[in-house]
This record gives sequence, C-alpha cells and structure tokens, in this order.
Amino acid sequence: MSALLNLVPADGLPRAAVDAKLVALMKTGAIGFGVFLSGFVIREPAPYELYMVGLIAVWALFGLKISRRIAPLLTTLVLFNIGGAISMSQLADLGTIPLYLAVSLFLALTAVFYAAVVEAEQAVLRVVFIAWTCAAAATALLGILGYFNAFPGAAAFTKFGRAAGAFEDPNVFGPFLTLPAIYLLYLILTARRFTAVLAAPAFLLIAGGVFFSFSRGAWGLLAVTSALTVLAVFLNGRRGTERLRVAVTALLAFAGLLLALLLALQIPAVGDLFSERARLVQDYDAARLGRFARFGIGFLWASEHPLGIGPLEFGQILGEDTHNIWLKALLDYSWLGFAAYLTLILWTLTAGFRILFRRRPWQPYLLCVYIVFAGHVALGTVIDTDHWRHFYLLLGLLWGMIALEQKHMAALVRGGANSRTP
Repeated sequence: MSALLNLVPADGLPRAAVDAKLVALMKTGAIGFGVFLSGFVIREPAPYELYMVGLIAVWALFGLKISRRIAPLLTTLVLFNIGGAISMSQLADLGTIPLYLAVSLFLALTAVFYAAVVEAEQAVLRVVFIAWTCAAAATALLGILGYFNAFPGAAAFTKFGRAAGAFEDPNVFGPFLTLPAIYLLYLILTARRFTAVLAAPAFLLIAGGVFFSFSRGAWGLLAVTSALTVLAVFLNGRRGTERLRVAVTALLAFAGLLLALLLALQIPAVGDLFSERARLVQDYDAARLGRFARFGIGFLWASEHPLGIGPLEFGQILGEDTHNIWLKALLDYSWLGFAAYLTLILWTLTAGFRILFRRRPWQPYLLCVYIVFAGHVALGTVIDTDHWRHFYLLLGLLWGMIALEQKHMAALVRGGANSRTP
C-alpha cells in the first residue's frame, strides 16, 4: 500500500518518473508471481508453465535483451536440446516425446529469461527470493498438514505416505524448499536481531517440510548446504565478533533443529518411517536391477549409442528411469547434449566460484544460490533433475549475477580509463 501511495504525483515530480516507477513495480510483481507459482505443481501443465509462457512472450515483445554475457547460457542450452532432438530421431514411435522435449526447451528459456531480467535489474533478486520463500512456506505448511491429515482432503498433499505439498513428487518438493531455507539461515546468521527472530520460525517450518518429505536426497541437500552456508558466512566475516556471532548462532540453530527432530521422532509413525528412509542403501538401490545396477547398464549403453537411445526410452526398457542426470543426458540427449550440459555445469560452477566472495550488493543472494546450485549438481548423480523447474530458476539467477559482476567490472574499467583521460 505504501508503494502505491508513493506513486501519487507530488508537486514538481515529472509524470514520466511516476509512470516509470509504476512500470518497474508491475515488472517485478509479474516476475515475483511467476516464481511464487513455481511452488504449486500438482498437475502438468501447471499454472507456472502457462503463466511463464505468456510472461516471456510479453517481455520479448517489450524489450527482453539477451546480452553477450548471457549468450553462453543460451548457446549451451540450445545445443543440449538439439541433442535431445538427435536422440528422438532414434525412435520409431515418438508418442509424447515431442511434448517432453518442448518442455525441456521451455525450461531452458526460463533460465535465460531469469538471467536476462536479473542482469537488467538487480532489484529483481530481492523479489525472487521473497516470492520463493513465500511459496516454500505455503507448500511446506500444506505438506506438513497433509502428512498429519490435519483437515479433510489433506491427504492430497502427500504421496507414498510422505509430505509432498503442492508437488507431484516428495523428491522434488524437498529440494524446492532448500534455497528458501538457506536464505532464511543466512538471515539468521547475519541480519539484525529483529529480522533474524522473524526468519527463525519460517526456517523451522520449511525445514520441517524437508524432513516430512522423507526424501534422503533432500535431507542430505539441506544438511550439506546448511553447513556450507555457515562456513561461507564465517569465512566472509570481516571481524572476529562477526565470526563469533556466526559460530554461536549456528550452534543454537543446530541445537534447535536437533530438539525439533527428537520431538518429531517421538511420534511412532514418524520414527518408523524415519528409520526406514534413513538407511543409506534401500532395497531398490542394491537389487539385481536396482538403481546402482541400472547405472552400469545405462553407461554401457551410452558408450555404444552416441546418438542416444531416445528420450524416456531407458525407463520403458528397464521399468525405472535413470535417476542420474549425467546418464540421462547421455541417453536422452545424445553425446552432443551431454557435452553441452557438462560444459554448462562446469562453466557455471567455475564462473560463480570466482566471484563468490566479492563484496557486492548481490553477494548474499549469490552465496545462497551458488551453494544450493552446487548441491543440486551433486544430487543429480542419484536423481534425475532434468525437468525440475526450480533447477532452471537457480541456473538463471546464477548466470544473471555472473553477468552483473561482468557489467560491474566493465564499468570500473571504463571509470578508470576516463579518470586518466587528460
């Protein structure tokens, strides 16, 4: 409301300035709403897809610019999808495969879109993080209430007896919650006391959603990224008092999470499912044609089929999908797609790490996104992240901030050159 009130023209304030402010609010609001919708994917096509298709189309008509800084992201993603088309050519019956590859291309375009809008206006980052956190809190609450069957019909927010929130799969629901959880943890470690106190219950709610998803990948992702966040913030501290605060706050947060976990495990159903899911190797992992055996079979096939075997064909033959993004890239997107994907991931991780500890206005967002993105790359070795909407959002945000840094450095160089001009 205060933002709208500020749009009332004051004496002497040009109408053009007011219109520009209104347009900026509409733009950031449109992006924030799209990010919020990414937390609700019970059916496909989800509202997120429909909304983002329209948003990207409108933005393209009214000034979406793909700079040379974003060009490598676009190029590698296009090559990745060309690899998918090559792999599709190996199939006699295409069925729904063209639609599957169309979704792959659409998600690639969302990454490019987010990168472009972040490069154009860094203020978008704050809106994206707030919207993602709100979506995570809402869907985590639905998942927890669903797990405990707290109201009639609440079971719709569970899958396989596990919290899934407004997602089709608990194994996607849990990782989706990770970036907001890490962002809230960052605020708890670094923000003023009032903000940190407000962030704490939201962090517990979202972490609870991750726990009740009973996804081993999501558990490991949250644990590892939380530890890396504490380490990164500790190393980034300028003074000893800052580092002491980080260490003490992290210990208190860990103690609080441990206490909450112990209380949850007192519920028999929770304790039993936790004991089952906490085993590192499940029966379906080590069976004769379990996940690990399928890895070996899949990589052998990949070595014999440089053009791939066709998108989704692996699951049709062996009854289960690859559950490995690298194997998925090889078989579903051909060797070309694999090379493009590997190049993209290595380029992203290297470029992001180089600028990780540079003190910039966007550094807090960069730290959170980079750590969670790296965690998702590692998670991709045991699960297929190919069509995870939030993975492409992470990718786009990271490339947008890489582009921001390049623009910043170019401006410094120009400023230095101008100051030396007689």
